[in-house]
Amino acid sequence: MKITKATFFTSVANANNLINDGVSQIAFVGRSNVGKSSLINLLTNNSKLCKTSSTPGRTRLVNYFKINDQFYFVDLPGYGYAKASGQEIIGWQSLIEPYLINNPNLKLVCALVDSRIEPTENDKIMINFLNYYRIPFVVVATKCDKFAKSKIKPALNKLANSLKLGVKNVYGISSSNGYGKEELLSYFEQMLNN
Repeated sequence: MKITKATFFTSVANANNLINDGVSQIAFVGRSNVGKSSLINLLTNNSKLCKTSSTPGRTRLVNYFKINDQFYFVDLPGYGYAKASGQEIIGWQSLIEPYLINNPNLKLVCALVDSRIEPTENDKIMINFLNYYRIPFVVVATKCDKFAKSKIKPALNKLANSLKLGVKNVYGISSSNGYGKEELLSYFEQMLNN
């Protein structure tokens, strides 16, 4: 798959306004600061499409991006940011859950985890949630550029074991050097054509 066009479409703050227009969606979910925005920018070859921030917890809305005028990338609010108020956390959950559960247009969820650390409790809860509701997902392990090339596969194997998944369900990626980009885009193409 080649992405030649990517534009911001809309942001949604309320579950009643989630988009259900019959167009396929690929969603990105993960804890705050795991690199969702950087990954979307990498995949779309547009470093300014998705706002990145060194402050965790910036994405508080469901952000839709129209890709090649054919489908959406959807950036979901980050979870697990300790400084967010209780009210904000409840708000995010009230957006993420309805988006994931009641979405006939959702073709795939990319559950992002940091390749360098053990998956957090929240990461495991998210994977269990996706499994429980039988939502198609793949784990995307970010920041793979922090490893020597020979160490990437062992790190992905370790993540897969930790999350009780097959290693084929874990894709390594680096937003810095583009590692894993083509492989992930070609998986997206398969899922969109299913």
